[in-house]
Amino acid sequence: MSAPSDAQRMEKIVSLCKRRGFIFQSSEIYGGLNGLWDYGPLGVELKRNLKNYWWRVTVHERDDVVGLDGSILTHPAVLKASGHVEGFSDPMIDCRTCKAHLRLDQLVEKKGIKQCPSCGGKDLTEARQFNLMFETHVGAAADESSIAYLRPETAQSIFVQFKNVLEVSRKKLPFGIAQIGKAFRNEINPRNFTFRSREFEQMELEYFCRPEQGMELLEYWREERLKFYESIGISRANLHVRNVPDEERAFYSKGTYDIEYDFPFGRHELEGVAYRTDYDLSQHQKASGKSLEYFDEETKEKLIPHVVEPSAGVDRTLLALICEGYAEDQAPNDKGEMETRTVLRFHPRIAPIKCAIFPLLKNKEPLVVKAKEIVQLLRPHMTVFYDESGAIGRRYRRQDEIGTPFGVTVDFETLGERDAALRDTVTLRDRDSMKQKRVAIKDLVETLTPRIR
Repeated sequence: MSAPSDAQRMEKIVSLCKRRGFIFQSSEIYGGLNGLWDYGPLGVELKRNLKNYWWRVTVHERDDVVGLDGSILTHPAVLKASGHVEGFSDPMIDCRTCKAHLRLDQLVEKKGIKQCPSCGGKDLTEARQFNLMFETHVGAAADESSIAYLRPETAQSIFVQFKNVLEVSRKKLPFGIAQIGKAFRNEINPRNFTFRSREFEQMELEYFCRPEQGMELLEYWREERLKFYESIGISRANLHVRNVPDEERAFYSKGTYDIEYDFPFGRHELEGVAYRTDYDLSQHQKASGKSLEYFDEETKEKLIPHVVEPSAGVDRTLLALICEGYAEDQAPNDKGEMETRTVLRFHPRIAPIKCAIFPLLKNKEPLVVKAKEIVQLLRPHMTVFYDESGAIGRRYRRQDEIGTPFGVTVDFETLGERDAALRDTVTLRDRDSMKQKRVAIKDLVETLTPRIR
């Protein structure tokens, strides 16, 4: 069952992303480059928070996973052994009517006739294979001997460096190697905002194990990944696990799950969790002539480990976070009148800015001084934003729209002008409930830190 599409909601999300500095079209002033995106000041913070939290959960909080950062430029022999040079392609069709380039599976069928989804044209070319990898040359010569590729996935550098990582980390099976990095695919038809792009980032784990552990670990990592998405604020109700049928799986996979999310443009894959058996290490051992075996010191047995791979897209997850958080509700303005409020309900640990600090009036110097002191107090512990421009209600709305979970207002009570008992206290506002309470300045770090971490 696929989720219904909500084009109007998606249009609002795309507009907000540009207006508030989350995501921009790459090279926009030159007309843009299709399938490529730049992350603005807020987008880069959201992305960094997501990656840092994935790394913390996947690597730092576990004893059985270490990290790697492989190169983007990839030796052609690596991708030939993995099957990418020969088999990493999509069937491509051209519509002669509107000149659209399409993947074969994008065609629509009406009354048994294949048609172009853009114009409904039936004058289509024959299908041809289109390799998705970006090819380049390394060195001064531009011939076959200098060919290299921008990696289409991060996994292969992990397999190629398996033995080196094993020797230096001294891990025993089962253990994993994690990596976050850029990958590149020359998509025929990039679409759905940042969901399908030509340059994207992956958060990938190769978890090596004994053959008899593979299916059990496939189930384990499926549940771990669902827990992760819930921990960053994505509702389980919007997540779906699809057991990929035999005819759709890679021939070497004994089991694959797709974790899907209900985007406004429909239900689509966020992450794949695949049991890849020993295919990758076996292929690279055969092609390179170098041993990639694991030696068990207890049993004195040599074996090529099997692997379970949870592979998530950074950009897709970030888009899911924005779609999940986007909401509109009613809130009073400065005059007490109800109006529509746009809010991004990010989980505090993922939000780009954790706390905004406002002096009630910018022309009252003691308020400004105290507010800036609070900025310096909080800055070592979290990302903060100082704003003194406009009415306080308008400032709240601006922060709601970018997902800032907490706001601190320095007012006359802070100065003790109206009640000496409230001196050095501030108003702490919650984004979601819009409720406010008085908190002592000295208690702000202790109050906020557990809620954002």
